Amino acid sequence: MTDTRRRVKVYTLNEDRQWDDRGTGHVSSGYVERLKGTSLLVRAESDGSLLLESKINPNTAYQKQQDTLIVWSEAENYDLALSFQEKAGCDEIWEKICQVQGKDPSVDITQDVVDESEEERFDDMSSPGLELPPCELNRLEDLAEMVASSLPSPLRREKLALAVENEGYIRKLLELFRVCEDLENREGLHHLYEIIKGIFLLNRTALFEVMFSEECIMDVIGCLEFDPALAQPRRHREFLTETARFKEVIPISDPELRQKIHQTYRVQYIQDMVLPTPSVFEENMLSTLHSFIFFNKVEIVGMLQDDEKFLTDLFAQLTDEATDDDKRHELVNFLKEFCAFSQTLQPQNRDAFFKTLSNMGILPALEVILGMDDVQVRGAATDIFSYLVEYNPSMVREFVMQESQQNDDDILLINLIIEHMICDTDPELGGAVQLMGLLRTLVDPENMLATANKTEKTEFLSFFYKHCMHVLSAPLLANTTEEKPGKDDFQTSQLLALILELLTFCVEHHTYHIKNYIINKDILRRVLVLTASQHAFLALCALRFMRRIIGLKDEFYNRYIMRNFLFEPVIKAFLNNGSRYNLMNSAIIEMFEYVRVEDVKSLTAHIVENYWKALEDVDYVQTFKGLKLRYEQQRERQDNPKLDSMRSILRNHRFRRDARTLEDEEEMWFNTDEDDLEDGEAVVPPSDKMKSEEDLMEPISKFMERKKLKDTDDKDVLGKSSLSGRQNPSFKLSFSGSTKTSLSSPPSSASLNPGSPGSPGSPGAGARSSPSTTTVTTKVTVSILFVQMLLVDYLDRRERDEEVVCWCAVILASTSLL
Repeated sequence: MTDTRRRVKVYTLNEDRQWDDRGTGHVSSGYVERLKGTSLLVRAESDGSLLLESKINPNTAYQKQQDTLIVWSEAENYDLALSFQEKAGCDEIWEKICQVQGKDPSVDITQDVVDESEEERFDDMSSPGLELPPCELNRLEDLAEMVASSLPSPLRREKLALAVENEGYIRKLLELFRVCEDLENREGLHHLYEIIKGIFLLNRTALFEVMFSEECIMDVIGCLEFDPALAQPRRHREFLTETARFKEVIPISDPELRQKIHQTYRVQYIQDMVLPTPSVFEENMLSTLHSFIFFNKVEIVGMLQDDEKFLTDLFAQLTDEATDDDKRHELVNFLKEFCAFSQTLQPQNRDAFFKTLSNMGILPALEVILGMDDVQVRGAATDIFSYLVEYNPSMVREFVMQESQQNDDDILLINLIIEHMICDTDPELGGAVQLMGLLRTLVDPENMLATANKTEKTEFLSFFYKHCMHVLSAPLLANTTEEKPGKDDFQTSQLLALILELLTFCVEHHTYHIKNYIINKDILRRVLVLTASQHAFLALCALRFMRRIIGLKDEFYNRYIMRNFLFEPVIKAFLNNGSRYNLMNSAIIEMFEYVRVEDVKSLTAHIVENYWKALEDVDYVQTFKGLKLRYEQQRERQDNPKLDSMRSILRNHRFRRDARTLEDEEEMWFNTDEDDLEDGEAVVPPSDKMKSEEDLMEPISKFMERKKLKDTDDKDVLGKSSLSGRQNPSFKLSFSGSTKTSLSSPPSSASLNPGSPGSPGSPGAGARSSPSTTTVTTKVTVSILFVQMLLVDYLDRRERDEEVVCWCAVILASTSLL
């Protein structure tokens, strides 16, 4: 069994500060000769390939986070992480790392104690504080070195932060920055870049408050423009002052709110664009920066949410027909950004936020906006709508059901969404894909509420199929009036594929609503027209739709398919595809294979009776021949109920008698005293109901005749499925006159050698055993055992062999006549 303690995921940090998953495997540690040291090895759980081979370097700083995560940097801008499935496995590997580095496993960051001896730590603790060099141009290099040397130690970091904070050092540094920039002192600017970057890594809120103040933030950004690694400085300040302009779409009366919005935008810009990509440990040191931005956004949302006049004016201008297009575009973008900020809120605060927007009438406002011609405005409105659907789909469903009582179908919100999906002008249909996902969320029964008084699922689905489904299916119905699609360009095909994807989802989840719609509107016939499309993805969508319907094994659907001969376009597409081995070929064969394996009797009969001639030459798979065999087995059972009854008798014989019963009966059989029998009398088990010889032999004779016909007509089919391909049974059935039937086996070596033990007339033969009685008794016993063998070997199989059943009937019938 796999040791789940060592199961890990391997991650690497990319340039966008996102972790990339490199695979899942099992981690171990051991000495690697090539690396000359103890290393961490991760082998993929799928194929055993090597995902990671990393030497545990004594000087590498490792960090354990959240009990199941170990992170480290192997080189500049190359960071790694192991995420463990279980805490125990993480602890084991962490102890190994600490053992190699000579560290105490109780620490969570090995770099905390790197290069710090006990004496140094004692000196640091006993010293009153850190003394900064004077803030002068000629001392910038010393200050940069001091900052760099203090970062690895938390204690020194804390002392440096206190010194910078208490001495007002940041403002002094920014004054030097302005001097260096005026003098074009590139060396001084490079030192200031390193110093300011180091101050960010001190991770102290009090320092951020100073750096991000209105009078300091632009100079801080200026310091970060002069990266020594770049030949030319970047122009971040120019972008923020000239390109990025703040617009008050609704006048903000609160100056504190306005300043908070400016500050948050600039700090976010610093984090995303100005600061270099941090290493794993630098990322951890920037946690306070992330928190600063987060709480600023929370504060902004709260202040706007509490300003009722602001929100009232916002929604009033959004829905006012007199508002010009540019203004409305700005209003919608602001509302979109407002909703995006809400994603940072805690669940309780987010609930209050969306409840406020709902009370202010955001859904009616979106309905008005979505009815406008401006594509950009509609796109922003769609993003806002997606926030609402993701947050609370039931709220949206309740709104659209209420408005249906007052408005026409054409102006319902959900129909506007469908129309925008259909009319998306993007060649790649990016907007349509987004809208289709929103529609699927809205019609998904899994997120619908069910209470004692009402069922949202029933009410909403009834509404949707009455008021909206005709809008969704309109492009499909309009394009499938002939035998081939009316329009078959790429964009139309993509749109129809999206519609089919949603309809397929409905087939899987909506039961009788979609069933009534498909049958009443003959939707499947229209969908199958698309199998003639030149775009394979659309034809496959049509096949997938039919396959989902067949997979339900619903006889209403099956009768609809048979009544309208809806396999015809599928078989036509299959034959037109020819001998090409592609997705189309596989999808169609899988559909028919499902019908065969699941033994859908009505569809099996329909396919064979109507399309066998078109399919009989397909021999590279056995699916269609298997369907024919299924069909013939069904017909045989219908034409000869006695055979089916015999099958039931045999099946009951197999399953109702356990091994102990059989053993007891056989022992009684062999203990029967042959002296009590007349010469030539066979020992036959008692039967509750004896049949005449003619009645017993009639089904057998008919079977033998049908077998001859099948051997001639369908030799290939029966050759793969019947006993004709196996070794012939070692018995012969012969008739003498009309009343005697004998079952004989090939002579054994014992019976051919007179004088051998057990043969008649030999000294070893029992005096009481007559040849007739012994032979018949043995034959009957062998017959019964042979029937049991056949039943055990064959009747438990999924595809029961008709010929095996009939041979069993032959044996039992013959036994009863002996």
